[in-house]
Amino acid sequence: MAISQEDVTDHFTSRASRYDRSSAWCTDSGLDELLLDAAAPRPSDRVLDVACGTGLVSRLFHGRVAEVVGVDITKVMAEQARPHLDRLVLAPAEALPFEDAEFDLVVCRQGVQFMMLPDAVAEMVRVTRPGGRIVLINLCAYGREDAAEYFEILRLRNPVRRHFFLPEDLSDLLREAGCRKVEAHRYRSAEDVDVWSDNGAIEEERREAIREAYRKASQDFLSLHAVRQSDGRVVDNMLFVVAVGVKP
Repeated sequence: MAISQEDVTDHFTSRASRYDRSSAWCTDSGLDELLLDAAAPRPSDRVLDVACGTGLVSRLFHGRVAEVVGVDITKVMAEQARPHLDRLVLAPAEALPFEDAEFDLVVCRQGVQFMMLPDAVAEMVRVTRPGGRIVLINLCAYGREDAAEYFEILRLRNPVRRHFFLPEDLSDLLREAGCRKVEAHRYRSAEDVDVWSDNGAIEEERREAIREAYRKASQDFLSLHAVRQSDGRVVDNMLFVVAVGVKP
């Protein structure tokens, strides 16, 4: 079934009130530091946070750079980002309402999975100045060994997700959009599955299906994810990939 923009906004409207505490990675200082190192912001930079959500990424750059602009399609999420932004724009990533080469740095964390690709990444590159950086951050499977099982778990948690990624996919998106000097970094986030699945947008039936997927997971999956199970709780070490490219 095709996923519409309205499907995505409805989902995140339901999640808005608890989004910042729905995953350990949301406020993980280690992941934040990796993002800042990869992005290498300068005081003179104009930064665009694509799919800014509640401003979790914007707050890392606000005060470090000349300007932070946030863009999102879910108003109730984006309104929470205002304290961390110099400007908020409601618009889809596939049609960014900005001039060519307007930004020095464009960042998108956990957003490309919901977008039309490669259109959205092409737009991010378009609005970046030559020599500027584009940074994509997203959850990925560790490899083909765990992809089928992990992607089903992600689909159950978020039925409006359009794309599922292997580690190399984010780098490929940047290269295909014309970026050079593409680099990728990995980060593991330990997520309590009961907390992670309690996102406010899915019913208990889906949460139980996620628990059952872990109970029945293959040994390869459990090993790759270093899954820990104790007293009915499951902790999954989920993989983030931080990919950065330079616009020629």
